[in-house]
Amino acid sequence: MASKICILHILTIISIFLPHAKSIHFNFPAIFNFGDSNSDTGELIASGIESLVPPNGQSYFQKPSGRYCDGRLIIDFLLDEMDLPFLNAYLDSVGLPNFRKGCNFAAAGSTIRPATPTSVSPFSFGVQVAQFLRFKARVLELLPEGKKLSKYLPEKDYFEKGLYMFDVGQNDLAGAFYSKSLDQILASIPAILVEFETGIQKLYDQGARNFWIHNTGPLGCLPQNVAKFGTDPSQLDELGCVSQHNQASKLFNLQLHALCRKFQGQFSDANVTYVDIFTIKYNLIANYSRYGFEQPIMACCGYGGPPLNYDSRVSCGQTKILNGTSVTAKGCPDSTEYVIWDGIHYTEAANQYVSSQILTGKYSDPPFSDKMPFLLNLKF
Repeated sequence: MASKICILHILTIISIFLPHAKSIHFNFPAIFNFGDSNSDTGELIASGIESLVPPNGQSYFQKPSGRYCDGRLIIDFLLDEMDLPFLNAYLDSVGLPNFRKGCNFAAAGSTIRPATPTSVSPFSFGVQVAQFLRFKARVLELLPEGKKLSKYLPEKDYFEKGLYMFDVGQNDLAGAFYSKSLDQILASIPAILVEFETGIQKLYDQGARNFWIHNTGPLGCLPQNVAKFGTDPSQLDELGCVSQHNQASKLFNLQLHALCRKFQGQFSDANVTYVDIFTIKYNLIANYSRYGFEQPIMACCGYGGPPLNYDSRVSCGQTKILNGTSVTAKGCPDSTEYVIWDGIHYTEAANQYVSSQILTGKYSDPPFSDKMPFLLNLKF
């Protein structure tokens, strides 16, 4: 673990000497986040639709935290570097949730397109935007009532000055492979992004001016997809990832990038930053040993053993009867050696690496290496 932290510090120091570029600043009073399990800090669990059991959360929170991870997510690391607290989920209702510095609407299983009766999450991107509009309206109703409430709520101008973060679209693609051909999936991408554009436009019309948009990662490298769609070796690339899934991810990202460029031209008074998560994660899987990992694709918490340690019938931490035998999806001894946590999501150690790469600024359009004063004192 110490060597891994050292590597991350070296990567950060190198980033300080990258060429400067005019772009987004990082002095935000609040964060408003939208997405799926990549950035869900407790929304789906707070809804009561699903539950998490140990060893989820073991590496940082010492208990399940509402995150589909052994610890912190990318968004947690990024907020920590901006000296902002972890975000409470919008649906958090117990324990005096504090929304002073923002709110998280992301929910695991969510899609950009409207949910269907078989969707894991009913909280599609359009619903999350509607929740934000309700949140904002309610905050503006309550703020005049005095200081007792204001310490839990964002200031009025935080809605304009805050950063709006997005990491969504993975489930639109991944879910489609169960019922559609690759050609059908590729043909559906423009319609998915029309839905995304509609949501962004609503937020802009409400005063949002700082947009931070993650593209989608290499879906084909997740054990869940390798187990289901990679049984034929000819379907795999040189890293053991399902080629068609990554092809869909790449086309989605290409069109998402073009949409972000459109936003950059259309919203002349806004900052729109596109972040290439796919390249960072694929590079991690391709060069895992260089960054201190030992397992690039096999799940840390799962059942079945090598090469994937993943069984869709038994989620991380669960015990079930399979073929008359009781089996448990257990965690591995050291999650810092693994890129993948539970077959679908990344470990805290992998999220830490991804965050360090995001913070170099070189995987973003526009790049922002000149705007990162906190890099000199990287906390992780």
